[in-house]
Amino acid sequence: MPDDEPKHEEDPKPEGKAVESHPVEGPEAFHPEAIAARVDSLGAETDLERIARDEEAKLHERKKKEKTGLESAASKRLARIGEEKVKRPSASKEGFSPEADPLLRRAAKASSWVQDHRETFIAMVVVGVLGFGGFAGYSYWQDKRNTDASAVLGQALTDEHGHISDKPADSDDDDTRAKPLYPTFKSAAERRDAALAKYNAVESKYAGTGAAILAKLSAASLMLDAGDAKAAAAAYEEVGASALGKVDVEVRGRALEGLGVADEALAQSDSADKAKHLDDALGAYKKLADIDTGGFKELGQYHQARVLQSQGDKAKAIEVLKEVQKRVSEPGEDQPFSYLKFVVEDRLRELDPTALPPKPRTDASGKGGAKAAGGNQVDMNDPQIKKILEQLRQKSGAPASSGPTP
Repeated sequence: MPDDEPKHEEDPKPEGKAVESHPVEGPEAFHPEAIAARVDSLGAETDLERIARDEEAKLHERKKKEKTGLESAASKRLARIGEEKVKRPSASKEGFSPEADPLLRRAAKASSWVQDHRETFIAMVVVGVLGFGGFAGYSYWQDKRNTDASAVLGQALTDEHGHISDKPADSDDDDTRAKPLYPTFKSAAERRDAALAKYNAVESKYAGTGAAILAKLSAASLMLDAGDAKAAAAAYEEVGASALGKVDVEVRGRALEGLGVADEALAQSDSADKAKHLDDALGAYKKLADIDTGGFKELGQYHQARVLQSQGDKAKAIEVLKEVQKRVSEPGEDQPFSYLKFVVEDRLRELDPTALPPKPRTDASGKGGAKAAGGNQVDMNDPQIKKILEQLRQKSGAPASSGPTP
């Protein structure tokens, strides 16, 4: 029999729509069917979620098709930069603005001046190149000239210190004998003339060089040795007034001492002007004593004492000698002129025997006196000592009556 009550069929779920589930409450919520229904509803998409997803897709499509105004302008600008040629700032006058680099502005002005004055610029370059070449050539020539002058000066010094012997240097048949360092001459005059000729050659050929000044200084000593005191005095004055004499203490000191010795020699040869020459010598020695280095002060004072003795001022000479003797006897002082102490003491004992203790002497056998007493005094009357002092006197050109000089 058919049922009287019509059966109601379940409504199908609308396509594309999520079935809304109502939470089951009470004990039925824990039935298996309720739990299964809740699990199925977890992955279903609601109508709101579907609408949001569709709107988001449409917005993404619009962004892809159309760009904002700022992005479009930037893209167009970048495209133009890539297509157009970039203009670089030029070095012309019109290409500079007030904010340009000052160094570049000066460089542009210099470039513009060179272009406007091309011939003048080329002439300046040529003159500069020629000037540099001339300076380099002159420096080379001057260096070579100084080297050659020094070589000739060395030959002159070698001749001045040569040996004196009547026997020829090559007379020995022994070939193993070493060749002497200095040449051999037959006499002192021959040796002096050979050295003087080379000194004069240095002065004439290499005038103005330091070697020429030193050659004139050595030549003056040889002139004095030859008896030409007037020429020697003129040479010494020229050396002292030279550029080298003004800056080199050794050269100036030697020139002043030589000038004083030459004036003393002139005082002996020219009796009419003896007083004048002695005054000139005293003035030169005072200038020498003003050089307070290298022992020249003590040397100048000793020479002053000699001239004062020649002028008859014995008291003043003794006073100066005592001062010199005190200075050269100070312990620890290194005296460049080692002989000065002995000649000062001898002359002081000669003028004033009470100024110093008597000098110990040695007898002919070498016993007694200073050696026997264990002292270190030197006997100035010893023949060998006299010979050495005489050689020193001859080398400096001092007159024999003026006492030993360097």
